[in-house]
Amino acid sequence: MRRFDRSESILTRSENVIPLGSQTFSKSRTQFPVGVSPLYLERGDGCHVWDVDGNEYVDFISSLCSVTLGYRDPDVDGAVRDQLDRGVILSLPAALETEVAELICEIVPCAEKVRFGKNGSDATSGAIRIARAFTERDHVAVCGYHGWQDWYIGTTARNRGVPQATRDLSHPFLYNDLASLERLFAERPDQIAAVILEPMNVDYPQPGFLEGVRELATRHGAVLVFDETITGFRYANGGAQQLFGVTPDLATFGKGLANGYPVSAVAGRADIMKMMEEVFFSFTFGGELLSLAAAKATLEKLKREPVIERITATGEALIAAVRAIIDESGMGHIFDIKGHPSWSFLTIADQPGATSFAIKTWLMQEWHQRGILNYGTHNLNYAHGEADIAVLLDAYRATFPQLRDLLAAGTLADALRCPPLEPLFKVR
Repeated sequence: MRRFDRSESILTRSENVIPLGSQTFSKSRTQFPVGVSPLYLERGDGCHVWDVDGNEYVDFISSLCSVTLGYRDPDVDGAVRDQLDRGVILSLPAALETEVAELICEIVPCAEKVRFGKNGSDATSGAIRIARAFTERDHVAVCGYHGWQDWYIGTTARNRGVPQATRDLSHPFLYNDLASLERLFAERPDQIAAVILEPMNVDYPQPGFLEGVRELATRHGAVLVFDETITGFRYANGGAQQLFGVTPDLATFGKGLANGYPVSAVAGRADIMKMMEEVFFSFTFGGELLSLAAAKATLEKLKREPVIERITATGEALIAAVRAIIDESGMGHIFDIKGHPSWSFLTIADQPGATSFAIKTWLMQEWHQRGILNYGTHNLNYAHGEADIAVLLDAYRATFPQLRDLLAAGTLADALRCPPLEPLFKVR
């Protein structure tokens, strides 16, 4: 049996100096059950990672979808090494900033001008700021997850520390429900500066939905922002806007841009982006050159090789196989699989005597023992091959029938070797 002694020792040490023992909520003990999970990793290569206890895993998290090509991609890391010899950051802009911006403008349908940040939250917040400046309005309609900044996170259950006055300016609407967005416009005529949404996450857009959002935003004078932090350079080279044929006014990018290196971008219409000259959107490390070198190498590889095509084909085969396993094991009342082939979700329904979180905890407990790093999503990258997918499918074939028997016997709680996860914060 795999043990996680060093992981747990580091967690104890880390929590003395780091809240939750992690810099990222989604990588913390709130998402990985302590006692049955690796809590700290040491290295990655391709689509495999090794924890601090020496256990190897096929990684289906891909560093929260930020790794598109695979860990230690030679083209990306080679470009970074070359740039390191010339400097990490300089006292004036480097031509590399322009080169990466030109590539984004070439690839992304809406992109006419580009500004860089470091995190997705930088980009989404920058887009909202220039939308407000451009429209001279204050309110924002939101749909999806858009980062940690006050203007968005105040709409969620994690809103402690966000002033009520700020919370009152942002208004959620429902995905695939145009009427919910129409109501926001009706309730606040000429007040909504921007509509920001993830163009897709778990569910595909229903026919006409994205087109309807586009039309509503235009009719009411609001800036349409696609948050493509995940979908960008993953669903298609030009993002979900290219895949679905709907062009926003602005788009934000992050995770798929540089194969794990920290850089994000706001891109869009030149007349709106010109507001970047008026608002304050400025970072000491906005022009940091190692990440921009990684971004250039990543974008050039996306243009040169069938990265998206291969990831999509792998994901389509995975989804079909998982659906077959669900059917074969008679688990359709518990499991479903949704999402884009590059980023699919194994959904879990509550059962009599067992919450979805208890079920998920037991599954993660068993998957980790079988060498799968997975918390219910399939975040594929270019390095995932048939053998890696086979390991995942074998784990599902083994654990689904075991779960069915535990639920039938009412003994799932007895089979857990740790407390179940708790529903602290659902971001999507």
